[in-house]
Amino acid sequence: MTTQMPEPVATLVDAVNAHDEDAFLACFAEDGYVDDWGRVFRGRTAIDGWSSKELIGAHGTLSIWSVATTETGNVVVVGDWRSTHANGVSRFEFEVAGGEVTSMTIRDGEA
Repeated sequence: MTTQMPEPVATLVDAVNAHDEDAFLACFAEDGYVDDWGRVFRGRTAIDGWSSKELIGAHGTLSIWSVATTETGNVVVVGDWRSTHANGVSRFEFEVAGGEVTSMTIRDGEA
């Protein structure tokens, strides 16, 4: 368990909460992807299309409840997600390589 969010995940969460699409996208590797409940958006262009409707474009904010690092080095952030698109406790799991987010997987945070 970590008490501080490691980079680049901290920058990504800050960008989301500031509704800064460019900073959010810059956190991802060129071939990075988002898995939003099984819907996969690969590459910055696809992530941007998804985010402009369901994440930053929906004025989303994440209030962090916990941050942990898995045995494999993934960063898991659980918090209360609020937006004009969806609301509720959510679990965001990030894979990071070379200082960039290679994947962000979103699931129910209460499971």
